[in-house]
Amino acid sequence: MLLAKDIIKDDNPDLRRLSVPVELPLSEEDKNTLLSMYEYLQNGYDEDFVKKYKIRPGVGLAAPQIDILKQMFAILAFDEKGEDHTYLVINPKIISSSEQLTYLKQGEGCLSIDKVYKGYIHRAARLSAKCHLLDPVTHEVKETTLRLKGYIAIVFQHEYDHLFGRLFYDHINKTNPFYVPSNSTPVIFRGEDDE
Repeated sequence: MLLAKDIIKDDNPDLRRLSVPVELPLSEEDKNTLLSMYEYLQNGYDEDFVKKYKIRPGVGLAAPQIDILKQMFAILAFDEKGEDHTYLVINPKIISSSEQLTYLKQGEGCLSIDKVYKGYIHRAARLSAKCHLLDPVTHEVKETTLRLKGYIAIVFQHEYDHLFGRLFYDHINKTNPFYVPSNSTPVIFRGEDDE
């Protein structure tokens, strides 16, 4: 079982290294790694578990964050409408993305980064990505094309960046951290007012 102590921090140079493609068919070791990352995210939604094991909840976790430099990550997140999205992603490749951008008004966070970085990260509002997905129940692996938008697209791009040694604060405008280009609008969650 993965715990917070297993997640490396941004002072570790391995977080800046490139990940290698995962060999298919998926080995038992790689499958178990991906399922462990998914389990960590699941546990983060259990308040008792979080308190007992002092884990930090998250919506995504990439293999490089547990010092495994392979192209895979897990997402377990709720979108703007409150619908859940579960993706255990292997060898992703973003094949198209919108010119329209989006961002989180509260900024982004990361399980590998303890410091708070203030500023907006503008990412594609919509994207298509080819990848293989591991089914967390049947353990089947299927090739697919994901089409994502809004918050889930942001989460996907954040995790995707980890495979290339990029961290979210790399995207913050250094001279004007809260700059909003004309083609970028914030993600609005259900129950939030668009201020």
